[in-house]
Amino acid sequence: MNTKVDWVQLSIVIVIFLAVTVMGFMASRWRRTGELDSLDEWGLGGRGFGTFITWFLLGGDLYTAYTFVAVPAAMYATGAISGFFAVPYTIVVYPIIFVFMSRLWSVAHRNGYVTPADFVGGRYGSRGLSLAVAVTGILATMPYIALQLVGMQAVFETMGLGGTNTLAKDLPLLIAFAVLAAYTYSSGLRAPAMIAFVKDGLIYLVIGVAIIYLPHVLGGWDAIFGAAKAKMATTNATTGKPTGAFIPGATGYSAYWTLALGSAMALFMYPHSVTAVLSTKNRNVVRRNAAILPAYSLLLGLLALLGFMAITAKVNVKGLDGLANPQLAIPRLFDQEFPAWFAGIAFAAIAVGALVPAAIMSIAAANLFTRNIYRDFIKKDATPAQEAKVSKLASLLVKFGALVFVLGMDKTVSLNLQLLGGIWILQTFPAIVVGLFTRWFHHWALLAGWAVAMVFGTVSAYRVVNPVTKKHFGGSLATMPFTEKQVYIGLTAFVINLIIVIVLTAILRALKVAGGVDSTHPTDYLADAGDPGVKDLPDLVDGEGTARAVGN
Repeated sequence: MNTKVDWVQLSIVIVIFLAVTVMGFMASRWRRTGELDSLDEWGLGGRGFGTFITWFLLGGDLYTAYTFVAVPAAMYATGAISGFFAVPYTIVVYPIIFVFMSRLWSVAHRNGYVTPADFVGGRYGSRGLSLAVAVTGILATMPYIALQLVGMQAVFETMGLGGTNTLAKDLPLLIAFAVLAAYTYSSGLRAPAMIAFVKDGLIYLVIGVAIIYLPHVLGGWDAIFGAAKAKMATTNATTGKPTGAFIPGATGYSAYWTLALGSAMALFMYPHSVTAVLSTKNRNVVRRNAAILPAYSLLLGLLALLGFMAITAKVNVKGLDGLANPQLAIPRLFDQEFPAWFAGIAFAAIAVGALVPAAIMSIAAANLFTRNIYRDFIKKDATPAQEAKVSKLASLLVKFGALVFVLGMDKTVSLNLQLLGGIWILQTFPAIVVGLFTRWFHHWALLAGWAVAMVFGTVSAYRVVNPVTKKHFGGSLATMPFTEKQVYIGLTAFVINLIIVIVLTAILRALKVAGGVDSTHPTDYLADAGDPGVKDLPDLVDGEGTARAVGN
């Protein structure tokens, strides 16, 4: 455990951090088509990113610093079910988004939607349902941003930037937060889009070197897998059960596949994922990226194996508080097995990997607040410039809230809220995805299904007690009702949600209860760049000959 500052590592991290900071501020003029006084320009990068930029932006958005720390940490701690399920889920997700994300792109560009809640409000004519989707998105995103900062803290602690002195421990994170806030406020989505090139390049470099070098020094893959298998088979002194699963047995199948499927369905419900998609210049960019983004899944699979390498290397994962912290496994592995200069590059990759998604997430959450709370309920006649100003300020508040999580609360709180975030955000799937194909669902039924599923998911997650710490929200798995199978809580809640929506919709339709007005048109869902109404046309005539405003 390093208690002294490694100046070589720190110097490299500072140099790379300064470089990306300069890029972040320079990005305000990169590919700019107008002033950053509208959400289209500030929050969506002018809606003009092509395939190449989007690939890096989505990669930087979805494969975060916490991913690079947490996935191998889960492999280190308990093995395949809690760690390696991330690999199939990031493969399954892309065929799903290939089908529906291009339709969301089209209807959003035709109608000027900036957030998924914008679409829901327009599709169902319900500000209440739109508010529910917006609040869910903000709640799910906040702890996600906090966990990026937790990943950075693991790196800082490994370099020796810690101790009992609060200022010494938290100052690096405060500086990083301040810089992130400044260039995000200045440049909007263009900043993380530009920095994503550096982030992904560093990650590919580090993982490429690690996956070749570490097996050589650790005795080969046979030794690595052997050590991992031996650890997972050992009995946990607290629970009396095996430490983890090297290869899941039959009893782990349901947990494994429901985690993978539920996580895949939830990933592009997060507002930061939608924000990156809506920043593209045409619907084919979305489809191309759905086809080529699985390259990151290969990277993730190799990254996950670093957790097994940390077992073989017998890294010390005790934090400065003396307690075991698996999140330190990968930073400590690089610190222990690599020269200081290369460990510094790896730590810089993780730090930059935190900045990119944190910036996108804060922008996405701010856009939700501005469009679906401020504009819908506080100032209905807000101008585009006023929206942009409010969103910039809201992005600062979101980052500040995430910082409070990290600095002022038990880390398990952030982890627990992130667990809830995945369960919560999945409950917006019926309103958003099903709504892209049919409007049969009634908005009151969708709101009821969402509310019941949110309560069920939250209560079920609360009842999961960590056998070691004895704290609630101890995991994402619970027994499926009326069975003995362990499944992902979010997917169970989703099924309950869907059943309620279908049954209530049938009842409400039979009773002829009026639904809201649909402000979209069937042609909206297939529109592409250059088609009438997507960019310049102020009005679009619907099938009955009635003019409606674009971007209502």
